[in-house]
Amino acid sequence: EVQLQASGGGLVQAGGSLRLSCAASGFTFDNYAKGWFRQAPGKGREAVSCVKTSDGTTYYADSVKGRFTISSDSAKNTVYLQMNSLKPEDTAIYYCAATESCAVVGGGLFYGMNYWGKGTLVTVSS
Repeated sequence: EVQLQASGGGLVQAGGSLRLSCAASGFTFDNYAKGWFRQAPGKGREAVSCVKTSDGTTYYADSVKGRFTISSDSAKNTVYLQMNSLKPEDTAIYYCAATESCAVVGGGLFYGMNYWGKGTLVTVSS
């Protein structure tokens, strides 16, 4: 069974940090680009970050550049999102995805998303 399980969300004060993890099972995560997108309450989805396994190229939304870092561990079939200097506007449910490309398409998603998980809630208080 294919699964992507995101974890690591929680409540943090503005300026704090969180590290999200997303463990894949039932398929080889390295066969895909690995992405994170989020959806804030009452708002649309936003592609946050992505890493191409083939060459390590990364994508970051302008809203998170310089604060978030994406990484992965092939042995653990897992992708991470280190989030520093968090802001209240980062509050959202964060989802991980296995995708064909890191190109962002309409709707705040990545082109060719094959699998995605249930998400983990990040709440940043002011």
